[in-house]
Amino acid sequence: MSALAVFLLATAALVLAGLNDKLAPADVIVVPGNTILSDGTPSPRLQARLDVALKQFQEHRAPRILVSGATGKEGFDEAAAMARYLQSRGVPAGAIIKDNQGWTTDATARNAAALMRQHGWHTAMVATQYFHVPRFRLALERSGITVSGNVHAPYFELRDVYSVPRETVGYAVYFALH
Repeated sequence: MSALAVFLLATAALVLAGLNDKLAPADVIVVPGNTILSDGTPSPRLQARLDVALKQFQEHRAPRILVSGATGKEGFDEAAAMARYLQSRGVPAGAIIKDNQGWTTDATARNAAALMRQHGWHTAMVATQYFHVPRFRLALERSGITVSGNVHAPYFELRDVYSVPRETVGYAVYFALH
């Protein structure tokens, strides 16, 4: 089988896994950060992640949401902006945990794992873009977290044409190196 065929099969598997939501109770929903707009609000892509997490919270699949990000090139603390967004939609401040040191998927996973251990939480639900679900699940599991479920943000854009194959390579590298 050619390298291209293997790559295409791996990409298809990644996409299918990411689109296959698994709804299950969890101690916390973990949402990785993304772009904050120049007005300090989450980008539509990030809003979609937060909205899908909000839905799981409202359906009582988890009693809290952990938002993780860093200060991006836009100059805004992603976790703080994400928390404000969720609060404006009715999530109590006490149900939101902020990690402002989530510079990468790996950092978000390690930080989430440390926070979860500190609070005695064992299970997490992932809420992110479909192509990011498999690698984020892997990162959390390798950090010692049981990922009980995952949901994908129902947001698709032209940049997915780049993001999907990049994530296939990222997953393979992450799998091999970590």
